[in-house]
Amino acid sequence: MGADASRLGLRLTDLAESGQGDLRAVVGEFRRSEVLVPVVDGSLLSVEAGGIRWLFAFTDEAALERFAQARGEAVPEGMPVYGARLLDQVVPRVAKSGGPVGIAVDAGSAAGMVLPPVPGIVPDAVALEAAALEAAETDGEGTAGA
Repeated sequence: MGADASRLGLRLTDLAESGQGDLRAVVGEFRRSEVLVPVVDGSLLSVEAGGIRWLFAFTDEAALERFAQARGEAVPEGMPVYGARLLDQVVPRVAKSGGPVGIAVDAGSAAGMVLPPVPGIVPDAVALEAAALEAAETDGEGTAGA
């Protein structure tokens, strides 16, 4: 994990503490950063909630370890991936097999955030419109999956 992931982690912490910040800048930082994506049994660890498949990404090994411990699970293998590749290539592949896909960054931490499947974050071809996103969030049942 490089300095980019450290900057991303610091920016997420600043956002969490202040409640303010430039979200576009954070998305840009995420795209430039190498993050850890947990892999279990050869698949990316994810959860479905609100009709959206959420892939997990962590800014460092410690955040991934805290997440696994909070779930009472062994720490999964973390595969380093640049955020841009995750958003531009992985999300569309996963979306082809079953609907909208977003990214949960540093899930379970005070500085965690989500990158929803909306235009400007994921490719337009797999992005939800804002109204569809609200409907999916209110209609969906949260179930864990890998």
